[in-house]
Amino acid sequence: MVKKNACVFISGSGTNLKALLKSSREYNFPININYIISNTKKAKGLSLAKLYNIPFCVLDLNKIINLEFFLKEIHRRKISLICLAGYMKILNKNFINKINKKIVNIHPSLLPKYKGLNTFNKVLKNKEKLTGCTVHYVNKKLDSGKIILKKKVVIESNDNEETLKTKVQTKEYRAYSESIISIFR
Repeated sequence: MVKKNACVFISGSGTNLKALLKSSREYNFPININYIISNTKKAKGLSLAKLYNIPFCVLDLNKIINLEFFLKEIHRRKISLICLAGYMKILNKNFINKINKKIVNIHPSLLPKYKGLNTFNKVLKNKEKLTGCTVHYVNKKLDSGKIILKKKVVIESNDNEETLKTKVQTKEYRAYSESIISIFR
């Protein structure tokens, strides 16, 4: 199987990156992660880039000079897919217009509900019975692209933001990989 090259964007601990890297090591998984971008040099997930010897860069893609550099790099590395995995920065319209590649994101709610930040707090405050995660294509509107896959979790009466986050993240790790497989089928 000829794998497509992918770039993963991170901002934090890199738990979704870790799950994607694990999947990418499987023979039948359709992508190979060969570039990692972070918007902060403090992202703990960059340690995974070092561990797996994957080139990485810390960039603010809203700056024109960084965008031009990035566009050259994804062309040079033959990137076919960009995965946002805990990337906590909104991609501007200029970036999305110039990329001309598939961009996917994983969001910790059942979209279209609870777009943006603080989803677990919002879900609990509204006394929802279900929540989960959604993998979707990125477009110019926040968390509004075409949905690829959703996974649900039941909210128990004793759940709090931390327990809910753990339950949803467990679903995210499988959902992202399943979504990538379906994109390249």
